Amino acid sequence: MPVLVKEKQGTARNTRLGFRATPEQQVLIRHAAEMVNKSVTEFVLESACAAAENTLLNQRYFLLDDENWQKFQDALEQPAKVKTKLRERLKEKAPWE
Repeated sequence: MPVLVKEKQGTARNTRLGFRATPEQQVLIRHAAEMVNKSVTEFVLESACAAAENTLLNQRYFLLDDENWQKFQDALEQPAKVKTKLRERLKEKAPWE
């Protein structure tokens, strides 16, 4: 998973985040943190940052220089390729149905 924000060595954590959780959520988070040998703070912060990065990376907007924008536009103009195996697979019933 790509990391957009890396913690710099020696950088102090001086900003506080606060939130409330149910007792069940607290137990779940503590147990998961213990399983990966991390403090609850480390676990929650890393998990929240990973979720935030995924949210930002999954957005529809992106920036390209002129050359790559043109390549992107050219690719969009190409006719769609029919993939028969994919078409067959999409006709199959999902295992959970």
